Amino acid sequence: MTAMTRADFVADVDGLLKLVRTEYNFTQEKMALLVGISKKTLVEIEKGRSSLGWTGAVTVCTLFSDSRVLQSTFGGELSDMLKALAFQGLPTAPRPTMGGRVWWQEIRGENGWRIQQNLVSQHYRILDRNDNRLFSSFDLREIEEFWNLYCRKETPDN
Repeated sequence: MTAMTRADFVADVDGLLKLVRTEYNFTQEKMALLVGISKKTLVEIEKGRSSLGWTGAVTVCTLFSDSRVLQSTFGGELSDMLKALAFQGLPTAPRPTMGGRVWWQEIRGENGWRIQQNLVSQHYRILDRNDNRLFSSFDLREIEEFWNLYCRKETPDN
């Protein structure tokens, strides 16, 4: 599987928009109002003739982050994947996670630090001993570089 790009993500959300709207039992008017687009634009997106674009797709995933449709498509909590796409390898502030009990497989672990890969979206993340996400990316090389620079230097006593 190749790494997801912003364009892939936007296309996926475009294709899921009607399912998400239906999941929440919203009319086209209500959904358009919530997302900040016209009803005409929403109809065009649902017909595959237009696109939400990056900002619109992020808006949909943020507003409907508890959507089963979106979670099952992208592999659980959406914020990890969104940050991996948005920051594209730049470190972010540590953020608590649930530790990867669902949707994640362990790739490597050392001194309480872990590299995990999402089973659905295939993006990677590094968690510290307290299950805080330190870094995420679709590129395993970037993950390993961050791991070697920051995580391997740590000892269990730090």
